[in-house]
Amino acid sequence: MKRKYSKIHALSIQILQYEFLGPIPLEEWGPPMEKLVYLILSRDKDKFNIVYLGNCQKTNDKAFFVQHPQYKCWIEKSGSEKSLYLAILPLFESSDDHRENVYKKILTHYKPVCNSSEIVEKKPDYVVRKSENTIPDPEQISCPCCGAKMIPEKVLEKSTLFRCTGCSLSDTKLNS
Repeated sequence: MKRKYSKIHALSIQILQYEFLGPIPLEEWGPPMEKLVYLILSRDKDKFNIVYLGNCQKTNDKAFFVQHPQYKCWIEKSGSEKSLYLAILPLFESSDDHRENVYKKILTHYKPVCNSSEIVEKKPDYVVRKSENTIPDPEQISCPCCGAKMIPEKVLEKSTLFRCTGCSLSDTKLNS
């Protein structure tokens, strides 16, 4: 099968450790396209911003991009059709799983604005909880150095950090 990537081969752009062919104006693209990850870029003077990241198994449809469900988002974020560019990462010899893995790495790192519905925010594996213990009454704590009043500076889970209003000495007290 003949692949039409001749216009794209002239330039390349590096995204993470992957070298994408292009970018070329999106309107210059022509089928076929097979087993690749692609970027829709918005050109802003000498800079390209990733607007959308896609994964293509195979297409011969010339209208592949203009009929894409996110096409309106691409135009909205780039300002016009003339600002849209295409870069591709051919993965002919790779498995579908490998292509999907590359796609997910780039998606997670760059979070393209028109892929926002696909981006899953990773939840932390810890929980921050407020201490149920009471903070010692600062009126009753005196500085062991100068005798001035100690005020709470930071409440931690099991203790409170106090700072002296006189000599700036700090002291930690367990919350009771």
